[in-house]
Amino acid sequence: MADPFLSIQHVRKSFGATTVVEDFNLDVERGEFVSFLGPSGCGKTTVLRMVAGFEEPSAGTIVVGGKDITKLRPNQRNVGMVFQAYALFPNLTVAQNIGFGLKVAGMPRADIDARVTEMLGIIKLPQMADRYPYQLSGGQQQRIALARAIAPKPKLLLLDEPLSALDAKVRVSLREEIRSIQKKLGITTIFVTHDQEEALSISDRIAVMYGGKAEQVGTPFEIYNRPATKFVANFVGTLNVLEGTVTDAAAGTVRVNSEQVSLKGKLNGSKSGDTLSLALRPEAISLGRQPGRDSSLSGEISEVHFLGSVIRVRVGIGGSTVSLDTFNSPATPPPAVGEKAEISFSSSDMLVLH
Repeated sequence: MADPFLSIQHVRKSFGATTVVEDFNLDVERGEFVSFLGPSGCGKTTVLRMVAGFEEPSAGTIVVGGKDITKLRPNQRNVGMVFQAYALFPNLTVAQNIGFGLKVAGMPRADIDARVTEMLGIIKLPQMADRYPYQLSGGQQQRIALARAIAPKPKLLLLDEPLSALDAKVRVSLREEIRSIQKKLGITTIFVTHDQEEALSISDRIAVMYGGKAEQVGTPFEIYNRPATKFVANFVGTLNVLEGTVTDAAAGTVRVNSEQVSLKGKLNGSKSGDTLSLALRPEAISLGRQPGRDSSLSGEISEVHFLGSVIRVRVGIGGSTVSLDTFNSPATPPPAVGEKAEISFSSSDMLVLH
């Protein structure tokens, strides 16, 4: 990335003896939508608050558009922020809430009215201008909070788990709406969430955080299919983990439950006899031998769950259990618990977890 719009370099944040963010680094392009994904307490909101100016880094720098903003106050940064709690002013109408920042900035009344009307159109609530927050649903209140944040045309939009207080159906529609508005306006956006599906569905890139650090930064495709660490592999998506013993590191072969599996590439840093954690996504596994799947393992059906169009099957392989989904076919009855079974997969889909 030649000239990042937002550059967070070697940022650390400590509260007394406790370090909550440690050597965090991230470059974000202009117009990019980047999600911070991780469990509670991993430091994602703290990084966001440092970018917003609500917390000062203990070390490191934050640069936006070539300007060092590390020491600037929040009102000097031209950053819009949307919180988990909508934080609307209960005594102001929707129009007054949206126009609040513009009024503080001294914008002429006519210009404020025009911008508020434009914002209400963008969030598809043109008829709500004269209502008060208590007259709105949670989803509508969060739309108003979003409109208020983007009305002053900020350089950066920061979203701190803005959907977590909403029910599942509203969350899905609103996250798609947020992404659509972000693309339309071309505003550089950081989105904090602990919901992996949310991050995978709307992000250009994801920074997966754990223990105050970015474990991996990449596209949703990269994060899901090529996790860099054991934490990322386990946190993002469903994972089957098997134990394997290295039989030939140079050839990339391992033994899993007395059967030989050849992995793609050399097992650098490993030697014969080492135990490795190997992972397979459920969708990478087929029941029975299938074309294009060059590896297989034998086991026994331990569970079968009929879910309508999909049948979820669990296969015991040695001391581990592997889950996979197979499509329901009226002509083929599902396998029975206790049956011997063979699973097949491509060796290139097997991940070595570090």
